[in-house]
Amino acid sequence: MELIRGIHNIKPHHKGCVLSIGNFDGVHLGHQQVLTQLCEQADRLGLPAVVMTFEPQPMEFFAKQAAPARLTRLRDKFVQLEKCQIDRLLCVNFNQEFASQSPADFIYELLVRRLGVKFLVVGDDFCFGKDRKGNFSDLQRAAQEHDFQVVSTQSFCMPARVTQQDATPIRVSSTAIRQALASDDLASATTMLGRDYSINGRVSHGRKLGRTIGFPTANIPLKRNVSPVSGVYAVKVKGADEQKMVGGVANIGNRPTVNGIRQQLEVHLFDFKQNLYGKQLEVVLLHKIRDEQKFDSFELLKQQIELDAQVARVWLLEHNMFSEALA
Repeated sequence: MELIRGIHNIKPHHKGCVLSIGNFDGVHLGHQQVLTQLCEQADRLGLPAVVMTFEPQPMEFFAKQAAPARLTRLRDKFVQLEKCQIDRLLCVNFNQEFASQSPADFIYELLVRRLGVKFLVVGDDFCFGKDRKGNFSDLQRAAQEHDFQVVSTQSFCMPARVTQQDATPIRVSSTAIRQALASDDLASATTMLGRDYSINGRVSHGRKLGRTIGFPTANIPLKRNVSPVSGVYAVKVKGADEQKMVGGVANIGNRPTVNGIRQQLEVHLFDFKQNLYGKQLEVVLLHKIRDEQKFDSFELLKQQIELDAQVARVWLLEHNMFSEALA
């Protein structure tokens, strides 16, 4: 899949496509429904399937630190969109100039003149342009004027867990997944995503405190304003070993006992000795063990880490997750 970073990098040969626009945070089942339709239309018309997304996400631009926790960074989106057979990902820099663009200019300058859109697939709540004044009706009028087709997909819903009180279908959304993760309901998040929730990142050099107590960790800076998850988890890791997934235990948070400041993912891989610095890992969260907490001493932290590792090993063994072969 080709990544186009910024509108200024759209070239003449990129003109003519089938397009969908949105944050695609999580690339969940609702997004996948949109992407399936996108690819079907691209095949029908013999054109590339293109997704337009934004960095930062609009809410991050407007609300800054108050923006909702992000499920996926750009690299995570790229990985998941590539699995959906998307041909190109256009990442637009969401800045004040772009946010101030009128709906009409957005349609003509970007969709028509630069991208030559022939078929546009958007979600049922899609708005665009300055003050979010552009809507689906505007796109329908523009489609007639500029000879392209536009369709709106309905929200994807999954059956509710039937109770005596309520059996209302659940709308799959990034917000609902965020809420499930925040309440430690990994099972619901997995159902809505269509896969286990995971975090991708490159291993960097840390303070190397873990190796002093027999628990060396791969340190992955999260590079996001707010993480949707925190605490200690049993995990499996892809990218450490070329042949198989590797089990481990991970901490996500600020590491308060050692006066950590930046949010970081630290993962200890069981029975694994190879050098991981610089490697790109995918850490799949399988089971939450506990919340992150501050201990009164490094010795107490060490004891808790030993207990966490034991709990994670037992959980992974019980669920046959050790040394899972890669497909």
